[in-house]
Amino acid sequence: MANPTITARRAPAGPPGRRGPRAGQLLGVLLTGQFMALLDVFIVNVAAPTIRTDLHASGAGLQMVVAGYTISYAVLLITGARAGDLWGHRRAFLAGLTVFTAASLACGLAGSTGQLTAFRLIQGAGSALMIPQVLSLIQRNFTGERRVRALGVYAAVQATGAAAGQCLGGLIVSADLFGTGWRPAFLVNVPIGLVLLVLAPRAVPRDAEPAAGRRRGLDLPGLVTLGAAVTLLTVPLVLGQEEGWPLWGWVCLGLSAVLCAVFALLEARLTRRGGAPLVSARVLRAPGMLRSVAVIGVSMVLIAGLLFAIALHLQSGLGLSALYTGLTFSAVAVSFGGTGLAWRRLPPRVLPWLAPGGLAVAGVSLAAIGMLLGGGQQHEAALLAALFGVGLGLGASFSPTLTLALGQVRPEDAADASGLLATVSQLGQLIGVATFGTLFLGRLTAGHSSAHAVAVTSAALAATAAAGVLVAAMRRRTA
Repeated sequence: MANPTITARRAPAGPPGRRGPRAGQLLGVLLTGQFMALLDVFIVNVAAPTIRTDLHASGAGLQMVVAGYTISYAVLLITGARAGDLWGHRRAFLAGLTVFTAASLACGLAGSTGQLTAFRLIQGAGSALMIPQVLSLIQRNFTGERRVRALGVYAAVQATGAAAGQCLGGLIVSADLFGTGWRPAFLVNVPIGLVLLVLAPRAVPRDAEPAAGRRRGLDLPGLVTLGAAVTLLTVPLVLGQEEGWPLWGWVCLGLSAVLCAVFALLEARLTRRGGAPLVSARVLRAPGMLRSVAVIGVSMVLIAGLLFAIALHLQSGLGLSALYTGLTFSAVAVSFGGTGLAWRRLPPRVLPWLAPGGLAVAGVSLAAIGMLLGGGQQHEAALLAALFGVGLGLGASFSPTLTLALGQVRPEDAADASGLLATVSQLGQLIGVATFGTLFLGRLTAGHSSAHAVAVTSAALAATAAAGVLVAAMRRRTA
């Protein structure tokens, strides 16, 4: 296994460490943009019932409003990462931020389900262009301990986006500002985006021109194949449950696996020819990278599956408000984010055990949630404590793993690594909702109570966390 002590083994070109207010401005702009984009994956879930009533949306139409952003976001993340490498990370970040802000305004003003769906797809594309640049710019502009701190804050923001989206969505929809209902859930992005567009040109350093021969091509065959594979994976995962898992969904999943194999062959052939594949082989061979990908994926599966099931149980099963549900999730957000910031203060000898230990804590907490809610009662204080434990455990597994993985990647591979890890994180959330959402809703369809459904789902989540402990505890032997 790689040395758990994080060091800046390969300092990027440019000013080392980035000191002073400019460094704070840079990180603030990048992470505010990231947080805003992550919120929109989840904030619309709480607004969905109001959207359906106001726009007279059908079930399928509402699904596409909710899922359109996620689909285009997941499909285009790798493409967005390569676009930053090709055009410059500053340019790509500003372009993505502009598209996202404009699409948010259009979403807030949409007059029909079709319009809102189209603008959500564009909004997701803007996020896919903006988000991968955040990691790349951190990697290239921070070194040493400052990079460690920046990555810790990045991980905290990445991890708390889901819970914060639910909280903010509940607050905004319940407030019904000026009688606008769901629209502020999108319009809130506009003033924030405009402020960032003013600050970013000054805070984000200009892109350095790549040296002769260092500019990498787009790898169009790889992009098309991977985009098709991710599309065929995400669409049935997002829509399958509502549609009753029809045959076309299973066909899409099978074709996705085939295209993944084709993509691997294309990338291997391109590497042999001396080309530039979408994900550099150096990234995949970096010490602990594949293990890190697995841990990050499992962590996102768990948090997304938990939030989905708990939200349905609290609102549909217990009849509680969206605001109450959102505020309940603050326990996860606080502990996840706090762990992401505090773990680096621990002694180096503890770091290798944070991921397996964190997943173990999360597993115990998930099992406790199932026992607490399985009887149909709220048990508010105990539930908050258990949710806090989930956030604490997953924060300990996600944040250090992400930082340790990126600490092993060369700055020139930052775009590839950021695209890979962002895609894994997003797909983990999709898989979590699809898998555990299907389990929860399937128990309801079979005639069981919501309490029974959440108990079974929590037990399955705990079992998944236990499997994750085994993966996280694996050691990689290095020379």
